[in-house]
Amino acid sequence: VQLEESGPGLVKPSETVSLTCAVSGASITSDYGYWNWVRQPPGKGLEWMGVINYSGRALVNPLLRSRTSISRDNAEKVVRLQMNSLKPEDTAAYYCNDVYGSGLDYWGQGTQVTVSS
Repeated sequence: VQLEESGPGLVKPSETVSLTCAVSGASITSDYGYWNWVRQPPGKGLEWMGVINYSGRALVNPLLRSRTSISRDNAEKVVRLQMNSLKPEDTAAYYCNDVYGSGLDYWGQGTQVTVSS
């Protein structure tokens, strides 16, 4: 399984960012997979942002729910994260993580989002 995140890199405060996690080597509609978005601000720990599972059910961290959504495109085999009203404190490396009940766990290389005017 390979995961590849992509995004715009630099975003201005109050704007919306859309990140994509391209999935290869696995189905996103079966195999009981769960796709998480996790971020890590500079100098801080990992923060779980949300998850979407193989059936398309999404769950977002309550702390971010008001401005974050997770979705998927089955035809393109991508999982998306959209976040609006961005703030400088949203600056972080954003990662896609694929987890299975068997214990298999895959990570992408991450994509940097910098929120700055």
